[in-house]
Amino acid sequence: MKKHFTLAALLAASAVPAFAGAAPELVEASKISAGDTAWMMTSTALVLFMTIPGLALFYAGMVRKKNVLSTLMQSFAITALMTVIWVVIGYSLAFTPGNSLIGGFDRIMLDGITFLKDEGKLTVHPLAGTIPEALFMMFQMTFAIITPALITGAFAERMKFSAMLVFMTLWSLLVYVPVAHWVWAPGGWMFDHGVLDFAGGTVVHINAGIAGLVCCLVLGKRVGYGKEPMAPHNLVLTLIGASMLWVGWFGFNAGSAVAADGRAAMAMMTTQIATGVAALAWMFAEWALKGKPSVLGIASGAVAGLVAITPAAGFVDAKGALIIGFVAGLVCYWGATGLKHMLKYDDSLDAFGVHGIGGIVGALLTGVLAVKEIGGVEGSLATQALGAGVTIVYCAIVSFILLKGIDLVMGLRVTEEEEREGLDVRLHGERVE
Repeated sequence: MKKHFTLAALLAASAVPAFAGAAPELVEASKISAGDTAWMMTSTALVLFMTIPGLALFYAGMVRKKNVLSTLMQSFAITALMTVIWVVIGYSLAFTPGNSLIGGFDRIMLDGITFLKDEGKLTVHPLAGTIPEALFMMFQMTFAIITPALITGAFAERMKFSAMLVFMTLWSLLVYVPVAHWVWAPGGWMFDHGVLDFAGGTVVHINAGIAGLVCCLVLGKRVGYGKEPMAPHNLVLTLIGASMLWVGWFGFNAGSAVAADGRAAMAMMTTQIATGVAALAWMFAEWALKGKPSVLGIASGAVAGLVAITPAAGFVDAKGALIIGFVAGLVCYWGATGLKHMLKYDDSLDAFGVHGIGGIVGALLTGVLAVKEIGGVEGSLATQALGAGVTIVYCAIVSFILLKGIDLVMGLRVTEEEEREGLDVRLHGERVE
């Protein structure tokens, strides 16, 4: 996120060693930029808006009516759960000095983050020196919230709510936090190796997509999958959710500049371009192959474009955004249809097909299309492939171990009877009439 706005500038100035492992510090309040702070407060709200209500509605519209409340509940509960985890330990392990694999304990329970009104001082993070550290922490929190929420689309309609909470707690600490530290924190090994991820293509989307794929493989297919109709119950909700994601994503990508400046404007522009192209690419591909352009298709294509441009937003120009959007729209369409049917896994709402594959496409193309004059760094396909590859392997292994352990202790999946009746009634005692 902001890290690579800062990373690019630091690398360009050959100043990374001076910041490696740098700790947050107390500074004079006069050093804070009112414009940057206002923009980052707006961006933080926009990214939170992406999960609730954006992602919640996007997913809820695609499930069957008997599972709509349980799907909404997952996103809402994860928002609350990740808030607490991030405050207690997540932020500290991700963004304070430690070693190349994990951060330290200086900010447990946010100890040390402060604003001293009478003294006119406050703490700032070295990656975001013109905004209060409290705001930097909050912005990062919204990314930690949406990442596990994305995973739920892969196992929709069949996982126990209790098992989901346990898995997301452990996964956030053992997968999300370490990968965020590797890629975004000064001193993290991917950061120091020059892996480019402006706003989360690797940390958020590859991570979530791979975890989702492992989840749907471990849990197995939904009862009746491939034999019974499982059409989305309300595509109006899905399109509204996708629209909210599109708008909120400007906070996700342009906010990752951590400043109200030209880099943020470029990231906003490339985000819009890639999203529009990807939506059209998916729509026309579906139209050509199936005879009709669908609402679900164009919405999914837009999200695919948003995903793919995320790692590249602050590194590419308009031409790069056009290429990334076009490739993402076509490849993610294939991933959500051809690949899924070929390998016969039940990725309920295409979390892997859109986020996993879109994240990989975006990460790799960032290495090809990065413009040094924009980002301050040269792109490298080999370096991007290294970052994506290690994340895929690490996330897959840890996710598999966690799921198998939870299944052994408490069980992962609801019973067939519960699944047929619907999770709304059986897990939450409520239903949509």
